[in-house]
Amino acid sequence: MSEMAAGESGSAVTVTSDAAKRIAFLMQQESTEAKLRVEVQGGGCSGFSYGFRFDDQVNDDDLVIERDGAVVLIDETSLQFLAGAKIDYVEDLMAAAFRIDNPNAASSCGCGTSFAV
Repeated sequence: MSEMAAGESGSAVTVTSDAAKRIAFLMQQESTEAKLRVEVQGGGCSGFSYGFRFDDQVNDDDLVIERDGAVVLIDETSLQFLAGAKIDYVEDLMAAAFRIDNPNAASSCGCGTSFAV
């Protein structure tokens, strides 16, 4: 299992403080040891889509990001698509959602969860 600080440079995935606060809140609501798993899945409008789910299993190949009481898991395959990405949580008049700013995405769909490389 590899661990990386949320702010390390290079190909690290960054979790913003807003995202960390929301993840920590949701983890507390789950009342388990579950962590937020972020994955890249085939499908979606543009070829790939982001998936978010709670998982209590930490795999040997997972990147584990800890920040402000939040724990995010990213599997090795998904990390190839997410290297250098920023995970944020945004609230506006239209919605409240996690948003991924992914420098690897050549294009994305208006839904905000689908992208192409």
